[in-house]
Amino acid sequence: MAASSSFLALLCFLSLILNVSHCKTLKRDVKALNEIKASLGWRVVYAWVGDDPCGDGDLPAWSGVTCSIQGDYRVVTELEVYAVSIVGPFPTAVTSLLDLTRLDLHNNKLTGPIPPQIGRLRRLRILNLRWNKLQDVIPPEIGELKRLTHLYLSFNSFKGEIPRELANLPELRYLYLHENRFTGRIPAELGNLPNLRHLDVGNNHLVGTIRELIRLEGSFPALRNVYLNNNYLTGGIPAQLANLTNLEILYLSYNKMSGTIPAGLAHIPRLTYLYLDHNQFSGRIPDVLYKHPFLKEM
Repeated sequence: MAASSSFLALLCFLSLILNVSHCKTLKRDVKALNEIKASLGWRVVYAWVGDDPCGDGDLPAWSGVTCSIQGDYRVVTELEVYAVSIVGPFPTAVTSLLDLTRLDLHNNKLTGPIPPQIGRLRRLRILNLRWNKLQDVIPPEIGELKRLTHLYLSFNSFKGEIPRELANLPELRYLYLHENRFTGRIPAELGNLPNLRHLDVGNNHLVGTIRELIRLEGSFPALRNVYLNNNYLTGGIPAQLANLTNLEILYLSYNKMSGTIPAGLAHIPRLTYLYLDHNQFSGRIPDVLYKHPFLKEM
C-alpha cells in the first residue's frame, strides 16, 4: 500500500513537471520582453539567450525575469534589471507586462519621463526606479496602481508638484521621493493613506507648513518615519503633530522653520530620532524631551 501511494505521488509529480515544461509563455509577454531586449545595452542582452524570456527547453529564464503559471500559460510577474548601466528612455514596452508585481530598474541611466502607460500595470506592488536620470513630472496615471505598496523614485530629476493621485494608493506603505526637484506643497491628501509608514521627500524644493500637511483629521495614522529635511518649509511645529502617535523618526533639518519647540513632542510615545537643526527655532528646549524613554538622538 505504501509503495503504491509513493508511485502515485511520483506520477503526480512527474505529470506536474511535464505540464509546467509544456506551458507556453504568453505571446504578449514574449513580444514585450524581446522589444525591451532590442532596446537595452549589451550588459543585459548577453545574459538574455533565446527568444522565450521564461526559458525554453534547455535554456533557462532570462536573468532578472521571473515567471509564473496562469492557466495554460506562463506570464512574467517580476522584472529586475538593475545596476547594469542601462542607457536611454524608460522602456515603454514594460507597460505591456500586465501581470508584473515587481518592476526594479534602479541604479541605471534611464532618462526622460515615466510614460503615462505605467497606469496599465494594475497588479504592480513594488516599483523601484531610484538612482536613474529620469525627468519631467510624475504622471497622474501612477495613481491607478491600486496594489502598490513600495514606490522608490529617489535620486532622479523629477520636477513639478508631487501628484495628489498618490493618495489613491490604499496599500502604499513606503514612499521615497527624496533627491529630486519637486516644487510646491506636499499634498495633504497623502495623510489619508491608511498604511503609509515611511514618507521621504527630503532634498527637494518644497514649500508650505507642517500645519497644512496634517490639517486633515486623522492624518497619517500609520506613519512611523517622516523625512522633510532640506526643503523650504516655514512656520512652526504645530501641537497637532503629537497626534501622529506611531512616529519614530522626525527629520525636519535644513528648512526655514521658526517658533518654539512644543513640549507636546514628548507625548509621541515611540519617538526615537528628532532632528530640528539648521532652522530658526527659538526659546528653550522642553525639559520633558530629555526624559523621553525612547528618544536616542535629538
